[in-house]
Amino acid sequence: MSAKDFLQKLSEAHGVSGYEHAIRELVIEEFRPYADEISVTPMGNVIALKRGVGKAPAPKVLIEGHMDEIGLMVTDIDQGYLRFTQVGGFDVRVLLAQEVIVHGKAGGPGGKELRGIIGARPPHVLTAEERDKVIPMNDLWVDVGLPEARVRELVEIGDLITIARKTIPLKNNLIAGKAFDDRAAVVTVAEALKQLATMKHAWDVYAVANVQEEVGLRGAMTSTYQINPNVAIAVDVGHADQPNVSDVDAIPLNGGMGIAIGPNIHPLVYEHLTELAKANEIPFKVAPEEGPSGTNAWAMQVVREGIPTGLIDIPLRYMHTSVETISLTDLERIGRLLALFCASLDDKFLRELNVNGGPIEETVTRKKRETTRKIPKKRK
Repeated sequence: MSAKDFLQKLSEAHGVSGYEHAIRELVIEEFRPYADEISVTPMGNVIALKRGVGKAPAPKVLIEGHMDEIGLMVTDIDQGYLRFTQVGGFDVRVLLAQEVIVHGKAGGPGGKELRGIIGARPPHVLTAEERDKVIPMNDLWVDVGLPEARVRELVEIGDLITIARKTIPLKNNLIAGKAFDDRAAVVTVAEALKQLATMKHAWDVYAVANVQEEVGLRGAMTSTYQINPNVAIAVDVGHADQPNVSDVDAIPLNGGMGIAIGPNIHPLVYEHLTELAKANEIPFKVAPEEGPSGTNAWAMQVVREGIPTGLIDIPLRYMHTSVETISLTDLERIGRLLALFCASLDDKFLRELNVNGGPIEETVTRKKRETTRKIPKKRK
């Protein structure tokens, strides 16, 4: 499946953090032809293993993106209208007038779906002060067009709500849609697996689609702990160039990617990624991260005794809205760089990791103390 087709499938499916079952099946289907093994963790992460051609046991590299999306949850039924809160961090400014889907039975398999829209009081009945403010979430509601008695039959407190949005192709190989944060990264991981099918790689490659990033980096923490890789790369989105966003913070859209640097990133992983990008004429921008990156890279870095970690940013406009916009060309470039990184890993790189900030094996030699005990002579 092409990167565009896979992204469209992932984007138009629904899977709020903690309820990613529909997305998981799509990911497994796409990963399966390129993996030696596929497993699902108790939390729901998908782990695809592509074994290396080197000696066993081989070192391990993990590449990942998260497959959950931000969403809404029903908190009350008020005269047939649904009050809600958010799961993850929505941009509340863009919620009004969105088309939504209410997923019955708390979003589980077999639950019924209801179409609805998000409404609020019209501006004509607001005060002048209220008209100048963003409408708070507790003043919004979902209208499914049914009387209260019927709504109560079909909807329960805790049911999930997602935005109903088809992907929108734009000029210059751009595309807009929902949940590109971070399903676009899952597409880059799939692209890397495809390219690795034509390459020799000594290390075992673990391609992972994680759950529950938007509510606390939970999936990455558990999958990385299970795999315990020698090195890991997280792929997430970063702010692309757009009006009123600082050029310092923005990554050019259709300009490759951001490669993060900072305390969340292992210096040798950063160096290796940038050297490979330069050698293969893959455009990128250095993305400084002065502290925790707010991505799965942080959770992966601090698992166990610490994992050497890197972070690649996908340039994305309009983050946490239903019209997130990316370049398909950028996704293909990132997939290629991930594959090149995995295929380039060797014993030399592993030794360098171990010397420069990785685990150092020390041999401690202790001198044995020899004691001499004089044995008295027997008396005659």
